[in-house]
Amino acid sequence: MSLLIALHARAAALACRVLPERLLLLVARLGIAAPFFLSGRTKVDGVIHITDATYELFRTDYALPFIDPDVAAHVATWSEHLFPALLVLGLLTRPAALALLGMTAVIEIFVYPDAWPTHLSWAGLLLPLIARGGGAWSLDRLLGSDRRA
Repeated sequence: MSLLIALHARAAALACRVLPERLLLLVARLGIAAPFFLSGRTKVDGVIHITDATYELFRTDYALPFIDPDVAAHVATWSEHLFPALLVLGLLTRPAALALLGMTAVIEIFVYPDAWPTHLSWAGLLLPLIARGGGAWSLDRLLGSDRRA
């Protein structure tokens, strides 16, 4: 048994050296930015012209009880472009991740409640970014707005 514990300790030490926090946070930033940005791209033509189909989607399938559908279409589309871009850069990482976590909660509660496994995986990537920031490989760190060691 002690051999198994010693092997586990060595494997854990190796994993800490090979997978530093800066790498894990970078992967989390890129990993969560992708699905949101790609979703945003489905709502537009060209650079950021919101399609008629998007407005219709927010009037029907994505209708929210607390916001006008046209406003929701704009907020969602811009959010799915802006916040992922910020995460890729590691700029304003915590607020960007918090905004996407809020968006995830709205999607889970009002739009796709049966998609909780997907939304839980998104939250699993966003929560460390909220707690720890963008990491050493981020503009937040470079600009001195995230002073974590």
